[in-house]
Amino acid sequence: MNHKEPIWTKPFISIFLTNLSVFTVFYGLVSTLPLYAKDALSRTDEEAGLLMSVFLLSAIVVRPFTGKLLDLAGKRKMLWIGLFFYLICTICYYFITPFGGLLVLRFIQGVWFSIVTTAAGSIAADLVPVTRRGAGLGYFVMSTNLAVVVGPFVSLFIIQSFSFDVLFIVMSVLMLLGAAVALLIPRIEIENAPAVSKRFTFNDLFEKKALRVAFLGSMIAFSYASILSYLSIYAQEKGLLTLANYFFLVFAAVMLLTRPFTGKIFDEKGPAYILIPGFILFLCGMLILSVMDSGFVFLLAGAFVGLGYGALVPSLQTLSIQSTSVERSGYATATFFTLFDTGMAIGSYVLGMVAISFGYQNVYLLSALIVVFVIALYLFSLKKSSRSA
Repeated sequence: MNHKEPIWTKPFISIFLTNLSVFTVFYGLVSTLPLYAKDALSRTDEEAGLLMSVFLLSAIVVRPFTGKLLDLAGKRKMLWIGLFFYLICTICYYFITPFGGLLVLRFIQGVWFSIVTTAAGSIAADLVPVTRRGAGLGYFVMSTNLAVVVGPFVSLFIIQSFSFDVLFIVMSVLMLLGAAVALLIPRIEIENAPAVSKRFTFNDLFEKKALRVAFLGSMIAFSYASILSYLSIYAQEKGLLTLANYFFLVFAAVMLLTRPFTGKIFDEKGPAYILIPGFILFLCGMLILSVMDSGFVFLLAGAFVGLGYGALVPSLQTLSIQSTSVERSGYATATFFTLFDTGMAIGSYVLGMVAISFGYQNVYLLSALIVVFVIALYLFSLKKSSRSA
Protein backbone atom coordinates (compact mmCIF):
# COMPACT_ATOMS: atom_id res chain seq x y z
CA MET A 1 0.00 0.00 0.00
CA ASN A 2 1.52 3.34 -1.10
CA HIS A 3 1.88 5.93 1.66
CA LYS A 4 0.46 9.25 0.55
CA GLU A 5 2.22 12.43 1.57
CA PRO A 6 -0.08 14.47 3.86
CA ILE A 7 -1.78 17.63 2.65
CA TRP A 8 -3.20 18.96 5.93
CA THR A 9 0.07 19.85 7.61
CA LYS A 10 0.31 22.71 10.16
CA PRO A 11 1.71 25.18 7.58
CA PHE A 12 -1.06 24.24 5.09
CA ILE A 13 -3.76 24.70 7.74
CA SER A 14 -2.22 28.11 8.58
CA ILE A 15 -2.29 29.34 4.96
CA PHE A 16 -5.83 27.91 4.58
CA LEU A 17 -7.10 29.90 7.60
CA THR A 18 -5.26 33.05 6.52
CA ASN A 19 -6.79 32.87 3.04
CA LEU A 20 -10.22 32.20 4.59
CA SER A 21 -9.98 35.38 6.68
CA VAL A 22 -8.75 37.50 3.72
CA PHE A 23 -11.62 36.39 1.47
CA THR A 24 -14.25 36.51 4.25
CA VAL A 25 -13.38 40.19 4.72
CA PHE A 26 -13.36 40.69 0.93
CA TYR A 27 -16.78 39.10 0.30
CA GLY A 28 -18.21 40.57 3.50
CA LEU A 29 -17.32 44.11 2.38
CA VAL A 30 -18.36 43.48 -1.25
CA SER A 31 -21.87 42.56 -0.08
CA THR A 32 -22.29 45.42 2.43
CA LEU A 33 -20.27 48.45 1.23
CA PRO A 34 -22.80 49.31 -1.53
CA LEU A 35 -25.49 49.40 1.19
CA TYR A 36 -23.16 51.50 3.38
CA ALA A 37 -22.60 53.96 0.51
CA LYS A 38 -26.36 54.25 -0.18
CA ASP A 39 -27.79 54.19 3.34
CA ALA A 40 -25.07 55.80 5.49
CA LEU A 41 -23.44 58.08 2.90
CA SER A 42 -26.55 58.80 0.74
CA ARG A 43 -24.85 57.85 -2.55
CA THR A 44 -26.40 56.60 -5.82
CA ASP A 45 -26.35 53.03 -7.17
CA GLU A 46 -23.72 54.01 -9.73
CA GLU A 47 -21.45 55.53 -7.07
CA ALA A 48 -21.91 52.47 -4.86
CA GLY A 49 -20.84 50.29 -7.79
CA LEU A 50 -17.58 52.26 -8.05
CA LEU A 51 -16.46 50.75 -4.74
CA MET A 52 -16.13 47.35 -6.42
CA SER A 53 -14.78 48.68 -9.73
CA VAL A 54 -11.96 50.67 -8.09
CA PHE A 55 -10.95 47.67 -5.97
CA LEU A 56 -10.81 45.35 -9.00
CA LEU A 57 -8.97 47.94 -11.08
CA SER A 58 -6.11 48.24 -8.58
CA ALA A 59 -5.90 44.44 -8.21
CA ILE A 60 -5.69 43.98 -12.00
CA VAL A 61 -3.05 46.71 -12.42
CA VAL A 62 -0.81 45.42 -9.63
CA ARG A 63 -1.25 41.66 -10.07
CA PRO A 64 1.18 41.18 -13.03
CA PHE A 65 4.02 42.71 -10.98
CA THR A 66 3.48 40.50 -7.91
CA GLY A 67 5.32 37.45 -9.29
CA LYS A 68 8.58 39.41 -9.58
CA LEU A 69 7.94 41.10 -6.24
CA LEU A 70 7.52 37.72 -4.52
CA ASP A 71 10.76 36.49 -6.10
CA LEU A 72 12.77 39.53 -5.05
CA ALA A 73 11.44 39.97 -1.51
CA GLY A 74 10.30 36.42 -0.73
CA LYS A 75 6.79 34.95 -0.69
CA ARG A 76 6.49 34.68 3.08
CA LYS A 77 7.79 38.20 3.72
CA MET A 78 5.45 39.73 1.12
CA LEU A 79 2.54 37.74 2.57
CA TRP A 80 3.23 39.20 6.01
CA ILE A 81 3.70 42.76 4.69
CA GLY A 82 0.57 42.46 2.53
CA LEU A 83 -1.50 41.13 5.45
CA PHE A 84 -0.32 43.98 7.69
CA PHE A 85 -1.44 46.68 5.24
CA TYR A 86 -4.63 44.77 4.31
CA LEU A 87 -5.43 44.75 8.06
CA ILE A 88 -4.68 48.49 8.37
CA CYS A 89 -7.01 49.19 5.43
CA THR A 90 -9.77 47.10 7.06
CA ILE A 91 -9.43 49.07 10.31
CA CYS A 92 -9.60 52.37 8.36
CA TYR A 93 -13.22 51.70 7.26
CA TYR A 94 -14.23 52.55 10.83
CA PHE A 95 -12.64 56.01 10.60
CA ILE A 96 -13.08 57.13 6.96
CA THR A 97 -16.51 58.54 6.09
CA PRO A 98 -16.03 60.87 3.06
CA PHE A 99 -16.93 58.93 -0.11
CA GLY A 100 -13.80 60.14 -1.93
CA GLY A 101 -11.67 58.82 0.93
CA LEU A 102 -13.52 55.52 0.78
CA LEU A 103 -12.71 55.16 -2.95
CA VAL A 104 -9.00 55.83 -2.26
CA LEU A 105 -9.10 53.26 0.56
CA ARG A 106 -10.69 50.66 -1.73
CA PHE A 107 -8.00 51.26 -4.37
CA ILE A 108 -5.18 50.88 -1.82
CA GLN A 109 -6.75 47.77 -0.28
CA GLY A 110 -7.09 46.25 -3.76
CA VAL A 111 -3.30 46.58 -4.19
CA TRP A 112 -2.59 44.64 -0.99
CA PHE A 113 -5.37 42.13 -1.76
CA SER A 114 -3.66 41.22 -5.05
CA ILE A 115 -0.28 40.78 -3.32
CA VAL A 116 -1.68 38.73 -0.41
CA THR A 117 -3.80 36.40 -2.56
CA THR A 118 -1.00 35.79 -5.08
CA ALA A 119 1.47 35.06 -2.27
CA ALA A 120 -1.01 32.79 -0.45
CA GLY A 121 -1.84 30.81 -3.61
CA SER A 122 1.83 30.40 -4.48
CA ILE A 123 2.78 29.34 -0.93
CA ALA A 124 -0.07 26.81 -0.91
CA ALA A 125 1.23 25.35 -4.20
CA ASP A 126 4.71 25.02 -2.65
CA LEU A 127 3.37 23.40 0.53
CA VAL A 128 1.30 20.59 -1.02
CA PRO A 129 3.03 17.43 -2.31
CA VAL A 130 3.66 17.61 -6.07
CA THR A 131 1.90 14.26 -6.64
CA ARG A 132 -1.22 15.54 -4.83
CA ARG A 133 -1.27 19.12 -6.14
CA GLY A 134 -4.74 18.80 -7.71
CA ALA A 135 -6.28 17.66 -4.43
CA GLY A 136 -4.16 20.03 -2.31
CA LEU A 137 -4.94 23.19 -4.25
CA GLY A 138 -8.55 22.09 -4.46
CA TYR A 139 -8.69 21.96 -0.67
CA PHE A 140 -6.94 25.34 -0.49
CA VAL A 141 -9.55 26.91 -2.81
CA MET A 142 -12.22 25.60 -0.42
CA SER A 143 -11.18 28.47 1.88
CA THR A 144 -12.37 30.90 -0.81
CA ASN A 145 -15.54 28.84 -1.39
CA LEU A 146 -16.37 29.01 2.33
CA ALA A 147 -15.75 32.77 2.36
CA VAL A 148 -18.27 33.27 -0.49
CA VAL A 149 -21.00 32.19 1.96
CA VAL A 150 -19.55 33.12 5.37
CA GLY A 151 -18.54 36.68 4.38
CA PRO A 152 -21.94 37.92 3.12
CA PHE A 153 -23.92 35.88 5.70
CA VAL A 154 -22.03 37.25 8.72
CA SER A 155 -21.79 40.80 7.34
CA LEU A 156 -25.47 41.11 6.45
CA PHE A 157 -26.43 39.68 9.85
CA ILE A 158 -24.23 42.24 11.65
CA ILE A 159 -25.57 45.30 9.80
CA GLN A 160 -29.17 44.11 10.25
CA SER A 161 -28.71 43.36 13.97
CA PHE A 162 -26.16 46.02 14.98
CA SER A 163 -24.46 48.65 12.79
CA PHE A 164 -21.82 49.28 10.13
CA ASP A 165 -19.36 50.34 12.85
CA VAL A 166 -19.72 46.94 14.52
CA LEU A 167 -19.20 45.30 11.11
CA PHE A 168 -15.90 47.14 10.56
CA ILE A 169 -14.71 46.17 14.07
CA VAL A 170 -15.60 42.47 13.54
CA MET A 171 -13.92 42.41 10.10
CA SER A 172 -10.78 44.00 11.61
CA VAL A 173 -10.63 41.43 14.43
CA LEU A 174 -11.11 38.59 11.94
CA MET A 175 -8.31 39.98 9.77
CA LEU A 176 -6.04 40.35 12.80
CA LEU A 177 -6.56 36.64 13.60
CA GLY A 178 -5.85 35.69 9.97
CA ALA A 179 -2.63 37.71 9.97
CA ALA A 180 -1.54 36.18 13.29
CA VAL A 181 -2.04 32.63 11.97
CA ALA A 182 0.18 33.48 8.97
CA LEU A 183 3.13 33.98 11.34
CA LEU A 184 3.17 30.18 11.80
CA ILE A 185 4.04 29.59 8.13
CA PRO A 186 7.69 28.49 7.84
CA ARG A 187 10.19 29.55 5.19
CA ILE A 188 9.99 27.26 2.15
CA GLU A 189 13.25 26.31 0.47
CA ILE A 190 13.07 25.37 -3.24
CA GLU A 191 15.89 23.10 -4.33
CA ASN A 192 18.09 24.25 -7.22
CA ALA A 193 16.18 27.53 -7.52
CA PRO A 194 17.96 29.89 -9.96
CA ALA A 195 19.20 33.28 -8.80
CA VAL A 196 16.63 36.06 -9.17
CA SER A 197 17.52 38.63 -11.81
CA LYS A 198 16.80 42.28 -11.04
CA ARG A 199 16.17 43.00 -14.73
CA PHE A 200 12.53 43.47 -15.70
CA THR A 201 11.12 41.67 -18.78
CA PHE A 202 7.77 40.39 -20.10
CA ASN A 203 8.44 37.13 -18.23
CA ASP A 204 8.33 39.12 -14.99
CA LEU A 205 4.78 40.24 -15.76
CA PHE A 206 3.32 37.00 -17.09
CA GLU A 207 4.21 33.32 -17.18
CA LYS A 208 3.93 32.53 -20.90
CA LYS A 209 3.29 28.82 -20.31
CA ALA A 210 0.29 29.63 -18.09
CA LEU A 211 -1.37 32.11 -20.48
CA ARG A 212 -3.45 29.54 -22.39
CA VAL A 213 -5.00 28.05 -19.26
CA ALA A 214 -5.39 31.50 -17.69
CA PHE A 215 -7.31 32.65 -20.77
CA LEU A 216 -9.79 29.78 -20.29
CA GLY A 217 -10.10 30.90 -16.66
CA SER A 218 -10.80 34.49 -17.76
CA MET A 219 -13.67 33.28 -19.98
CA ILE A 220 -15.18 31.33 -17.08
CA ALA A 221 -14.81 34.47 -14.90
CA PHE A 222 -16.53 36.54 -17.63
CA SER A 223 -19.46 34.14 -17.52
CA TYR A 224 -19.46 33.92 -13.71
CA ALA A 225 -19.71 37.73 -13.49
CA SER A 226 -23.38 37.27 -14.40
CA ILE A 227 -23.85 35.43 -11.09
CA LEU A 228 -21.76 37.72 -8.91
CA SER A 229 -23.07 41.00 -10.31
CA TYR A 230 -26.66 40.43 -11.43
CA LEU A 231 -28.13 37.34 -9.75
CA SER A 232 -29.95 39.28 -7.01
CA ILE A 233 -31.49 41.71 -9.53
CA TYR A 234 -32.57 38.82 -11.79
CA ALA A 235 -34.02 36.96 -8.79
CA GLN A 236 -35.93 40.09 -7.74
CA GLU A 237 -37.30 40.42 -11.27
CA LYS A 238 -38.56 36.82 -11.02
CA GLY A 239 -40.01 37.36 -7.53
CA LEU A 240 -37.41 35.06 -5.95
CA LEU A 241 -35.15 37.53 -4.12
CA THR A 242 -35.72 35.80 -0.76
CA LEU A 243 -34.05 32.68 -2.21
CA ALA A 244 -30.89 34.46 -3.41
CA ASN A 245 -28.98 33.63 -0.20
CA TYR A 246 -30.09 30.00 -0.46
CA PHE A 247 -28.78 29.91 -4.04
CA PHE A 248 -25.28 30.64 -2.69
CA LEU A 249 -25.73 28.17 0.18
CA VAL A 250 -26.54 25.40 -2.32
CA PHE A 251 -23.72 26.65 -4.55
CA ALA A 252 -21.18 26.40 -1.71
CA ALA A 253 -22.54 23.13 -0.28
CA VAL A 254 -22.15 21.16 -3.53
CA MET A 255 -18.64 22.57 -4.03
CA LEU A 256 -17.55 21.51 -0.55
CA LEU A 257 -19.15 18.07 -0.79
CA THR A 258 -17.56 17.21 -4.13
CA ARG A 259 -14.13 18.81 -3.56
CA PRO A 260 -12.40 15.70 -2.09
CA PHE A 261 -13.48 13.57 -5.08
CA THR A 262 -12.64 16.05 -7.83
CA GLY A 263 -9.13 16.71 -6.52
CA LYS A 264 -8.41 12.99 -6.29
CA ILE A 265 -9.68 12.34 -9.84
CA PHE A 266 -7.60 15.27 -11.16
CA ASP A 267 -4.42 13.78 -9.66
CA GLU A 268 -5.10 10.15 -10.55
CA LYS A 269 -6.81 10.33 -13.96
CA GLY A 270 -5.88 13.75 -15.32
CA PRO A 271 -7.44 17.23 -15.68
CA ALA A 272 -9.70 16.36 -18.64
CA TYR A 273 -11.74 14.01 -16.41
CA ILE A 274 -12.65 17.02 -14.24
CA LEU A 275 -12.64 19.91 -16.69
CA ILE A 276 -14.96 18.46 -19.35
CA PRO A 277 -17.72 17.47 -16.85
CA GLY A 278 -17.11 20.82 -15.07
CA PHE A 279 -17.67 22.80 -18.28
CA ILE A 280 -20.85 20.84 -19.04
CA LEU A 281 -22.27 21.27 -15.52
CA PHE A 282 -21.47 25.01 -15.52
CA LEU A 283 -23.10 25.36 -18.95
CA CYS A 284 -26.23 23.53 -17.73
CA GLY A 285 -26.42 25.84 -14.72
CA MET A 286 -26.38 28.95 -16.93
CA LEU A 287 -29.01 27.50 -19.27
CA ILE A 288 -31.26 26.56 -16.34
CA LEU A 289 -30.90 30.09 -14.94
CA SER A 290 -31.93 31.59 -18.28
CA VAL A 291 -35.28 29.73 -18.18
CA MET A 292 -35.91 29.54 -14.43
CA ASP A 293 -39.47 30.25 -13.33
CA SER A 294 -39.69 28.76 -9.82
CA GLY A 295 -37.76 28.50 -6.58
CA PHE A 296 -36.91 24.85 -7.19
CA VAL A 297 -35.45 25.55 -10.63
CA PHE A 298 -33.54 28.53 -9.20
CA LEU A 299 -31.87 26.38 -6.53
CA LEU A 300 -31.29 23.56 -9.03
CA ALA A 301 -29.36 26.06 -11.16
CA GLY A 302 -27.32 26.92 -8.04
CA ALA A 303 -26.37 23.25 -7.65
CA PHE A 304 -25.27 22.92 -11.29
CA VAL A 305 -23.33 26.20 -11.29
CA GLY A 306 -21.67 25.27 -7.97
CA LEU A 307 -20.65 21.82 -9.24
CA GLY A 308 -19.22 23.27 -12.43
CA TYR A 309 -17.49 26.30 -10.92
CA GLY A 310 -16.13 24.25 -8.02
CA ALA A 311 -14.56 21.78 -10.46
CA LEU A 312 -13.25 24.33 -12.96
CA VAL A 313 -11.52 27.12 -11.01
CA PRO A 314 -9.24 25.01 -8.74
CA SER A 315 -8.42 22.70 -11.67
CA LEU A 316 -7.54 25.55 -14.03
CA GLN A 317 -5.46 27.23 -11.31
CA THR A 318 -3.62 23.95 -10.69
CA LEU A 319 -3.05 23.45 -14.43
CA SER A 320 -1.59 26.94 -14.77
CA ILE A 321 0.87 26.22 -11.93
CA GLN A 322 1.75 22.79 -13.34
CA SER A 323 2.45 24.33 -16.74
CA THR A 324 5.74 25.76 -15.49
CA SER A 325 8.60 25.06 -13.06
CA VAL A 326 8.27 25.15 -9.26
CA GLU A 327 10.25 28.39 -8.91
CA ARG A 328 7.82 30.09 -11.35
CA SER A 329 4.70 29.18 -9.32
CA GLY A 330 4.32 32.79 -8.14
CA TYR A 331 4.34 34.08 -11.73
CA ALA A 332 1.85 31.40 -12.84
CA THR A 333 -0.47 32.23 -9.93
CA ALA A 334 -0.25 35.96 -10.71
CA THR A 335 -0.91 35.32 -14.42
CA PHE A 336 -3.97 33.19 -13.67
CA PHE A 337 -5.51 35.73 -11.28
CA THR A 338 -4.68 38.71 -13.49
CA LEU A 339 -6.65 37.22 -16.38
CA PHE A 340 -9.34 35.88 -14.04
CA ASP A 341 -9.93 39.31 -12.44
CA THR A 342 -9.85 40.96 -15.87
CA GLY A 343 -12.47 38.53 -17.18
CA MET A 344 -14.63 39.26 -14.14
CA ALA A 345 -14.35 43.03 -14.57
CA ILE A 346 -15.02 42.99 -18.35
CA GLY A 347 -17.86 40.49 -17.86
CA SER A 348 -19.57 42.70 -15.28
CA TYR A 349 -19.46 45.67 -17.66
CA VAL A 350 -20.42 43.87 -20.91
CA LEU A 351 -23.17 41.77 -19.33
CA GLY A 352 -24.55 44.91 -17.69
CA MET A 353 -24.90 46.45 -21.17
CA VAL A 354 -26.62 43.25 -22.37
CA ALA A 355 -29.02 43.39 -19.41
CA ILE A 356 -30.00 47.00 -20.18
CA SER A 357 -30.61 46.29 -23.89
CA PHE A 358 -31.92 42.72 -23.93
CA GLY A 359 -32.90 41.73 -20.37
CA TYR A 360 -31.37 39.47 -17.74
CA GLN A 361 -32.58 36.24 -19.32
CA ASN A 362 -30.29 36.93 -22.28
CA VAL A 363 -27.40 37.71 -19.91
CA TYR A 364 -27.45 34.05 -18.85
CA LEU A 365 -27.92 32.81 -22.41
CA LEU A 366 -24.83 34.79 -23.46
CA SER A 367 -22.95 33.43 -20.44
CA ALA A 368 -23.86 29.91 -21.59
CA LEU A 369 -22.60 30.67 -25.12
CA ILE A 370 -19.29 31.84 -23.64
CA VAL A 371 -18.96 28.46 -21.90
CA VAL A 372 -19.66 26.66 -25.21
CA PHE A 373 -16.82 28.70 -26.75
CA VAL A 374 -14.50 27.70 -23.87
CA ILE A 375 -15.41 24.00 -24.29
CA ALA A 376 -14.57 24.21 -28.01
CA LEU A 377 -11.22 25.87 -27.23
CA TYR A 378 -10.34 23.27 -24.61
CA LEU A 379 -11.25 20.31 -26.85
CA PHE A 380 -9.21 21.85 -29.67
CA SER A 381 -6.19 22.23 -27.36
CA LEU A 382 -6.58 18.60 -26.25
CA LYS A 383 -6.67 17.43 -29.87
CA LYS A 384 -3.64 19.58 -30.73
CA SER A 385 -1.61 18.30 -27.78
CA SER A 386 -2.48 14.66 -28.56
CA ARG A 387 -1.23 15.14 -32.12
CA SER A 388 2.06 16.65 -30.98
CA ALA A 389 2.55 13.95 -28.33
